Amino acid sequence: MANPIAAYFDLDGTLLDASSEKTLTGVLGRKRPWRIPYATVAWSFGLISNLLRGRSFYDAARNRGHFSLASWDVLERFSKTIAQERLALRVTKEAREALEWHKSQGHRLVLVTATIAPMAEAMADVLGMDEVYGCGPERREGVLSGSERGWSVPRRKGKIAVVEADAQKHNHLLEECYGYGNTMADSWFMRTTGHPIAINAKGSFKKFAQDNGWEMHDWKIQP
Repeated sequence: MANPIAAYFDLDGTLLDASSEKTLTGVLGRKRPWRIPYATVAWSFGLISNLLRGRSFYDAARNRGHFSLASWDVLERFSKTIAQERLALRVTKEAREALEWHKSQGHRLVLVTATIAPMAEAMADVLGMDEVYGCGPERREGVLSGSERGWSVPRRKGKIAVVEADAQKHNHLLEECYGYGNTMADSWFMRTTGHPIAINAKGSFKKFAQDNGWEMHDWKIQP
C-alpha cells in the first residue's frame, strides 16, 4: 500500500531564499535588453486591466506581462540553467534537511507554486520533488501574450484545488499530510493539511500561525 502522506511545499520564500521568477525575469532582461521597456509596459497594462476587472492588487500585480513575447522554449532553457547554476545555491540547509526527512519517511514531495511552470519544473528537478504544479497552460507552444487565460494558476485559494486533486489521485489523507508556506496566500492550502508549517512568517501571517498553533521555523541563507 502506498504511503498515505505527502508534503506540499511552496517555493519562493519557503524552500528557496530568493524569488525564482524575478531571477528569471532579470536574466531574460539582461540577455535581451530590448525586452525591458516592452515588458514594463505590458506588465503595467496587465495590472491596470486586472484592477479594472475587479481583481485584488495582489492578483492584478501577478500578471505575466513581463514575459510577453518570450517563447516557452526560451523560458524552459533559461530556467534549467538558472535553477542549476544560481538558485540551487539559495536552497536553505534547513529546507534540504526537511526534504530529506520526508523522503526517509516515504512521503511524497510535492511542489505547489505560482512560479511560471518552466521555472517550477526546473526547481523541482533540483529539489528532487516527486510532483510539481506551476503556473501555465497544459500545452506550452509559441510565445506568451502576458495573459493567464486557460492556465492552471496555483495561487492563493487556487492552490487548494491543486492540493486536493493531488491528494485524491494518490490516495493521501490530507489530515496526515504536511503543508509548508511563507505567506497568508499559502495559508489557504496549508489549512487543508493536518500539519501546516509556517516558514519565515512575518506580519499577519506570523500572527495567524501563532493564533492557530502552527509549527514555525526560520529558513534563511546566512550571510
